[in-house]
Amino acid sequence: MTERPRFDTPDQLLAYMREVAVAGSGFSRFAGVEPVRIWNGEAELVLAMRPDLTQHHGHAHGAIVGMMADNACAWAAASVAGDVVTGSYTISFLAPARGSRLRARGQVIRKGRRQVVVRADVWAESDDAEPVLAAIAQATIVPVG
Repeated sequence: MTERPRFDTPDQLLAYMREVAVAGSGFSRFAGVEPVRIWNGEAELVLAMRPDLTQHHGHAHGAIVGMMADNACAWAAASVAGDVVTGSYTISFLAPARGSRLRARGQVIRKGRRQVVVRADVWAESDDAEPVLAAIAQATIVPVG
C-alpha cells in the first residue's frame, strides 16, 4: 500500500483493503483472509480453517493465529493512518484455536504521528459452539505513507 486515497464510506475502504492488503499479500491470499469490516480505527477479519493451517493437535497453528492478530492490528491502524507496517507485536495464546474459522478484531488504542498502538482479540468459532477467545495481542504499527 503506498498512498491511501480518501474513503467516504466503509465499503470503499473495505474494497480497497481486499484489493491491496489481501490480493497484494501472498500470505494473506494463501491463507484466505477475508476482511469483514475496516473503518475508523477498527478492523474485523475472518479465516475459514482448513487442515493445512493447523498444527499436529489439529487446531490453528500459532503462526496463523499470530497472522490474524497482526493483520487485525495493522488494518485497524491503516484505517486511520494510511499505509503502515508492523513495528512489533506481542501475543498471548489463551486457548487452543479449535473451530471452523478464526475471527480477529483490532481496535486502535492511540494514534500518534510516528506510531499507532492497537490491540486485537482472536476468536475460534464454530457454528455449533460458543466462540472461544484464543489469543490477545498488542501491536505498535508504524505509518509509512
